Amino acid sequence: MERNRDAILSDSSRSLHTPVDENKPKYQPPKQDYAAIVKAGRASSADLSQVADRKERARSATRKATRRAGWVPSSESVSIGGREIGGMIYVGTPPRLNDYGYRDKCRAYIDPSLSVAREGTDKVGNYMPYWPGYSEIPSQCRATYLDWLAGGRSDPSYDPGYMFLYFYGLERRFVLDQPLDAEKREILQEVRRLKSLYPDNGSVQRYLGEFIQLAQLSLVNDDSDLEPVFDYRGWELPLLLKVAIGSRAGRGELLSADWALSWLLCHPERRLRTPATRCVEEFHALFRLRFEERFPGGLKVNKPRKVLKSTYQSASSEFQAQIEPTLDGAKVPDISGLRKPVEIAQEIADEVMDDLDKLSRYLGRNPDGRGSVEAQALLPQELWELFPSEELERLKAWAAERVGSGGLIPVLDVVERLEGTRPEKLSKRILTGAADALARIGYGFAPDPRFALRSPKLDEPVVLFELGESVGQLENVSDDYRAALIEAALGSFVAHADGQITESERKSLLAKATDVDGFSGQEYRRLAANVEWMLAVAPDVALLRRKLKDTGPEAMASIRSALVAAAHADGVIQSEEVAGIEKIYKALGLDPALVYSDLHAGDVSDGPVRVRAAEPGAAGETIPDETPSGLPKLDAARIAAIQSDTARVSSVLGDIFDDTPEVPEDAEPNETVLGGLDAKHSHLVKALIAQDHWTEEAFEELCRATGLLASGAIEDINEWAYDSYDEALLDEYDGYDVSPDLAAQLKKKFEEEMPHVEA
Repeated sequence: MERNRDAILSDSSRSLHTPVDENKPKYQPPKQDYAAIVKAGRASSADLSQVADRKERARSATRKATRRAGWVPSSESVSIGGREIGGMIYVGTPPRLNDYGYRDKCRAYIDPSLSVAREGTDKVGNYMPYWPGYSEIPSQCRATYLDWLAGGRSDPSYDPGYMFLYFYGLERRFVLDQPLDAEKREILQEVRRLKSLYPDNGSVQRYLGEFIQLAQLSLVNDDSDLEPVFDYRGWELPLLLKVAIGSRAGRGELLSADWALSWLLCHPERRLRTPATRCVEEFHALFRLRFEERFPGGLKVNKPRKVLKSTYQSASSEFQAQIEPTLDGAKVPDISGLRKPVEIAQEIADEVMDDLDKLSRYLGRNPDGRGSVEAQALLPQELWELFPSEELERLKAWAAERVGSGGLIPVLDVVERLEGTRPEKLSKRILTGAADALARIGYGFAPDPRFALRSPKLDEPVVLFELGESVGQLENVSDDYRAALIEAALGSFVAHADGQITESERKSLLAKATDVDGFSGQEYRRLAANVEWMLAVAPDVALLRRKLKDTGPEAMASIRSALVAAAHADGVIQSEEVAGIEKIYKALGLDPALVYSDLHAGDVSDGPVRVRAAEPGAAGETIPDETPSGLPKLDAARIAAIQSDTARVSSVLGDIFDDTPEVPEDAEPNETVLGGLDAKHSHLVKALIAQDHWTEEAFEELCRATGLLASGAIEDINEWAYDSYDEALLDEYDGYDVSPDLAAQLKKKFEEEMPHVEA
């Protein structure tokens, strides 16, 4: 110190005794216009005074807000950690929550005495505990929280833990401090806003949702202010719903469709399938219509004896609130244990989901297809007025015009009119979707996507026709219709055998199609349209031969019997019939020479024919004269045999072309069966997910080994995958690509099921 002081003094001394240069000019200060300076100062003094006043008021307000402790209302602000924070928060020394052992501090209080980092660096919440408290979190988290508060409290990129820390104060103020209703409404509005920031976070939706229920209940005057809840995540029925339905049951009021639907959707044991979530608006609308049709005045709910009591557990875990609501001075019955109303609502919902299934499947394949012609056509007819579509009306006019022009139209034109694009490949799914869409507006097309021996090719036409009415379930046809369709297919093979269709052949086939007892008017129209298509489009003999390649002796004998029965049906066998049957025998790989023996015998034996050696008759016997016969007599037994043969061949062919899967012979006895698939398709799925890509040849070989047709297997598996996982398992591109994400899930499922299967 002494040395430093001496050095300073020494330097000062030298500077004071430095000799002055007498010849150097002296410094002269510049001349100032003092009058101008005074004038300018007077002009700006008012502005400067206003600025000074504003700054002083701001400093005073900040000092005043900073000094206050406890709840800071929304109209005030505080300065904490160098940040200006708006109100609706607790500030000050946090109160103790208990006096035993480790004394917890109130989590919501912002203690200004605690350190705060210069910058908030933990937006993702790496250092935030499950139940955060401002006094316990590290300084960088405090800084991050204060940044979120100062930045508007609206940034969802911050970890939800910071939002919860803010929410802890809001629920504490509302429940424990019991402010005026005006402030309660302000807090309720703020919590609703916070809930919307994190729509996909289960904890946010649950805890903030329960608070909103409590807050609404405390602010309503009667149950008419309560509205149904259709989107709720929780483990039990929401409090507001219990109050609303319980109070109505207490007064003996009938339950409306909206409250019944709300009860079902909020019930923890509800069973909802994809249509209810993928087609939400349509599901709600159709449920209301079906409910009101079944209960025009509303549903009677028996009054429970139990009184509603509930406990609100704060999200901060710091307090509880006991709730025993009353409306109009009466206690509210507790409907939590009632089962019958929920079961009735579930029955209606199941019916509605079934009716929306086709629309849901279409939207699953075409997420942007809502509002398209096909999607609109797949709506149940009751919803057409509620969801009107000009495109649908134009589709009706287009279909009527094409039917009036004869009905024949390229299949790609039909698909393009419905879906807006011309596909490079036609699948059964595309054709079925088109048929379903047209059926909803009262039109159909042939060939039947579900029952035809083959589907139309890209360059072939289909036949549009009127169904006579709107049809929701095309697959609902009689067994007689299926049998008649197969017989018509065989007849078309005979007609096409000589390369041309004669008018007599056309009339004969159409006559048979309309001469079947027990058909509905719609089935007559469908069968006639399919015959028209079979006559207009040459049959694919190779396809028939390929499908019948492995047919057993019994099935082949049934086919022969049906052809013979058809030839004998009118009592006269024409040469053209013989020639036609010869050609179809040849197409089926049979020896054409069998036609004559079959026709002569009038029947085809399922077993070997026993041949007896000829024996000479008695000598001298005369041959009696032929007795003149009158009109031919009908043999009832013979007619019954013909009908039996026809029914048998229809059954056999139906089995041949039936897509109903069977259990593969090489499948393990205890092999895992996936929900929604049978053992045969489950076996195929397990084989498919073993690799990422399959060539067409390898895929077809795998299907043959499993006992399935490749085209049908693709559709069945992808439809199942859409319903179960909302994506297709197989994608057709230079073969078949297997979805890696879905394959990983299925592999895990197979692995999880194995121990249970083996046990």
